[in-house]
Amino acid sequence: MGGFLLFHLWTNALALQGQARFDEAVAGINHMPYVALLEWGVILAPLAFHALYGVKLALEGKPNVGHYTFSRNWMYTLQRVTGIIAFAFIGYHLWEYWGQKTLGRMAPEQFYPALCANMSSTVKGVPVVALVYILGIAASVFHFANGLWGFCFSWGITVSRRAQRMSATAFGLAGLLVFLLGANTAIYFATGARIPLPFAAATGPEKGALRSCADIPLAAADVRLPAP
Repeated sequence: MGGFLLFHLWTNALALQGQARFDEAVAGINHMPYVALLEWGVILAPLAFHALYGVKLALEGKPNVGHYTFSRNWMYTLQRVTGIIAFAFIGYHLWEYWGQKTLGRMAPEQFYPALCANMSSTVKGVPVVALVYILGIAASVFHFANGLWGFCFSWGITVSRRAQRMSATAFGLAGLLVFLLGANTAIYFATGARIPLPFAAATGPEKGALRSCADIPLAAADVRLPAP
């Protein structure tokens, strides 16, 4: 699941190069052979199992941070809290785009204007959807990075305290970079601005490509396909 998270955030980050580059990447995925089998069997089924099993563990867990405020106790609690948040966020995100595509209500080339319209929308001046995305990305990335630390510890890969501290630092830094990658894309869709990251795309969009939501006519906010 971690590989899918990285691939998805990296693909979405291509939006920083303009709509043409983003649409090209989305079209490439949708034209892959056996894409339905890939989506249902390789991504959604394992994701659903992981999510439901994680919810079961979270409900059965007994956090004790009130009595033992050790850092790993907090990590144990946050792993389960972020897992539930990530589960809800991923379900929402899938329904908004993949679900609408599967139902025939949205074409892949409408993803970009739909993301612009949704993330740039505000409620009393607050970009609620963009903030939900940033929170969801943060929860997903923390759950992934902290889960890797837990995997290394549980399987005896990091036995000594020094190894555990080093792995915590490594996974923490990697998680921060992945979060910045995803958050940068969300901010770009919401505002047209971007965080000046050293690993962000250095090349600009093609000539004539849509640069940001500000370049898309207001009519593009109507992104759903007409009823048959």
